[in-house]
Amino acid sequence: MRKISQIINGKRKIIKKPELLAPAGNLEKLKVAIMYGADAVFVGGKEFSLRSQASNFSLEDIQEGVEFAKKYGAHIHVTCNIILHQDNLEGLKDYLKKLDEIGVTAIIVADPYIMKIAKDMKLGLEVHVSTQLSTLNSQAISFYQNMGMDRVVLGREVTYDDLKCIMDKVDVDIEYFIHGAMCIHYSGRCMLSNYLSRRDANRGGCSQSCRWYYDLYQDGELVNQENDMPFSMSSKDMSLVAHIGELIELGVDSFKIEGRMKSVHYIATVVSTYRKLIDTYCEDPDHFQQSDYFEKELLKAANRAFCHGFYYEHPTVNEQLFNMRDEHPTQEFVMRIVDYDKETKLAKIEQRNYFKIGDQIEVFSPHHDNLCFTVKKLYNEDMEEIDVANHPMEILYVEIPYQVLSNDMGRKVRNV
Repeated sequence: MRKISQIINGKRKIIKKPELLAPAGNLEKLKVAIMYGADAVFVGGKEFSLRSQASNFSLEDIQEGVEFAKKYGAHIHVTCNIILHQDNLEGLKDYLKKLDEIGVTAIIVADPYIMKIAKDMKLGLEVHVSTQLSTLNSQAISFYQNMGMDRVVLGREVTYDDLKCIMDKVDVDIEYFIHGAMCIHYSGRCMLSNYLSRRDANRGGCSQSCRWYYDLYQDGELVNQENDMPFSMSSKDMSLVAHIGELIELGVDSFKIEGRMKSVHYIATVVSTYRKLIDTYCEDPDHFQQSDYFEKELLKAANRAFCHGFYYEHPTVNEQLFNMRDEHPTQEFVMRIVDYDKETKLAKIEQRNYFKIGDQIEVFSPHHDNLCFTVKKLYNEDMEEIDVANHPMEILYVEIPYQVLSNDMGRKVRNV
């Protein structure tokens, strides 16, 4: 039985705080995720990993990521989640041994052979059952536990009622998706990509054929008219921001955010929002009041429309996008703070997107509340005054009337 909370100084506090597990497609994203509050980050190596289009990590990158994570008390999980074909067997043991030597906390595995090999090798790293296996019930979890698996990542199709039952019946770490894209099929088991583009979804090559546009035919006749939007099978994104308290009280061990191919701004926004939400709830759960603040923060990153996924029951037509695509952020990422001079009130920044004198900028950070200012003075690297910032990655100086910190980010406020 998991002990979730206890009374401390007359107030109930959560003592079993869930791990916040974030995605990272490259080293910059890994470091940002950790700096913005992730307890652990999952990455894909260049071998034995899905998401072949992500900037997957070399062993040297993974080692640098592990060393960076240790400074923050964070952990690195590496996906080894392809379904092995005969030509994938070579080099597996050497690769797993190297990950263990580097200090990786866990590997995320879908193929039973990798599970067995990793345990037979008596490695120090943990072995987590990937969501690719669509584990949806307590008996399947017990099966993997008897194999020696350290954690089971549940399929996105697990409802809250099923999760509650699972948490009562099993005694192994449980990881649960709280935010990100939904698969139109059982996660990762779709053959549509293989059929239409010869790219294997279970070997990292999914072409996301479900999000393509299609004409509709019935009895050989074209249904959609010339001016109609073509059909797609895209789902809305899952966001359980309104249910984090319920999940914490169940004792879920790890909350997973999806999105290894997302931007630095997306990672920082989503991770920092859930970090603040989890910490706020755990500090005083009995007086926590749900507000729309956290969802509004999430909407400042590029998202599809949100839904609850399978949290309540099977999704309906209302949880599908079909031809409704809206992935525009309400605010645009324009700068990363490099340094700040308290005397001159000038911030040294790395410019990311276009902005100009007169624009309103919101600075957000893992260390302080969001703060807004209007751009009044802007200088290039030679300290010459300029009116616009239009060269991405250029080093500039901007006057900010309050102290900001290195690695804070700024986004241009849009009128929506």
